Amino acid sequence: MFKLFKRVKTIMAAELNALLDKAEDPVKMLDQFMRDMAEDIREAETAVAKQMANEKMLHKKYTEAQKLVEKRQSQAIKALEAGDEDLARRALEDKKLHESQAATLKESWERAKADVEDLKHKLREMKAEYQEMELKRDSLKARAESAKTKVKINRSLSSIGSDEAKSGFERMEEKVLRFEAEAETSEDLRAANRSLDEEFEKLEKNSVDEELERLKKQLGKE
Repeated sequence: MFKLFKRVKTIMAAELNALLDKAEDPVKMLDQFMRDMAEDIREAETAVAKQMANEKMLHKKYTEAQKLVEKRQSQAIKALEAGDEDLARRALEDKKLHESQAATLKESWERAKADVEDLKHKLREMKAEYQEMELKRDSLKARAESAKTKVKINRSLSSIGSDEAKSGFERMEEKVLRFEAEAETSEDLRAANRSLDEEFEKLEKNSVDEELERLKKQLGKE
């Protein structure tokens, strides 16, 4: 558990470029690392809680054994005062048995207590490291997003100045010029047709004028 947490912390401390060199998505990886670390912390909290419960149980048993030792001691004294040496001996024998048990329980309790303090200390370290890595994660994610944006913009800029783009603009320009030439040609044809029609209209008008003059002569009005 703690070994995995340390491994995750080490990876999180790596530079962003190292992650990019491995062709991995830094943002997704960082989020996964944080989830792994959070899971490690939950497991550590569970382990600490179990160890604390075990320490309390051992302390309770040790306390009970110690009280029984004191009780047997008191009973042995009462038995002697009552003149019952055999009962006093039995009380002292049971007292000795419980003293041995109490000593063993005390040793186990003290060891469990030390383990609890050690686990609590490691858990505090894990949580502190998690907070540190959370800040590191946010910083790396911001850098990753900035790098992605720069790459996208640079690619767009490079495509604008590429030969393919220039060729496309030239083709469009050529089409526009061709459309303009066609428009000018059609305008010239229209003007030519209009001029021809005007000449015929003029010719027809002249013939009518000539006929009118002839009629006027015939009528002697000229």
